Amino acid sequence: MRVLGTALIAIGMLFGCPSMAADLAVTFDQTAAGAVPEGWKVGATNGGAEPARWVVEEIGGRKVFSLVEPERRLPGDLYNVAWMPGTKVKDVDATVSIRANKGSQDQGGGLIWRASDANNYYVARYNPLEGNFRLYHVKDGRRTQLATAENLPIGTGEWFTMRIVQRGDHIEGYINGQKVLDARDRTFAEAGAIGLWTKADATTSFDDLVVKDL
Repeated sequence: MRVLGTALIAIGMLFGCPSMAADLAVTFDQTAAGAVPEGWKVGATNGGAEPARWVVEEIGGRKVFSLVEPERRLPGDLYNVAWMPGTKVKDVDATVSIRANKGSQDQGGGLIWRASDANNYYVARYNPLEGNFRLYHVKDGRRTQLATAENLPIGTGEWFTMRIVQRGDHIEGYINGQKVLDARDRTFAEAGAIGLWTKADATTSFDDLVVKDL
């Protein structure tokens, strides 16, 4: 497994070729606090002129990538995204550690994949305010729910692991190693980028992103 202290744009070389399978582990240990890691792009679905602020920060002795300041304008369909444009992966097994820090309208977050831009991607997210883990596609900025798992016990401030596996149109979602989502969808059939997601005013931290091209 290749481990990157920052998500260098060179990762595109790993996933740019559809016949090349590789494991990629991304940590943020080598990125200066207050900076956005190299190779990442920050934006928003249905956002305004000033996107939310994402930076690397230190929490509990570890460096993590966090959304620390939400966009001031908070429509209900505002989704904050940070993604790695250099990644191009279709069938994927992706895992990330997540901690929901705070938020009154929304909390938590998750993974995006097969992303072509900030308005088109698959997303899986966990929200501790609602206790649910849900799978969606976002097409042209409009979100459609594909599956949900309810009454999960993870609270604000707790680290947990989210894993997504997609082969063809079959998508599986896991929380802390337990499979709780299963769906099929053909909205996005091509390879795309991997990234992170929050909604509205949710401030969230992410670490230990592992991606396998299947």
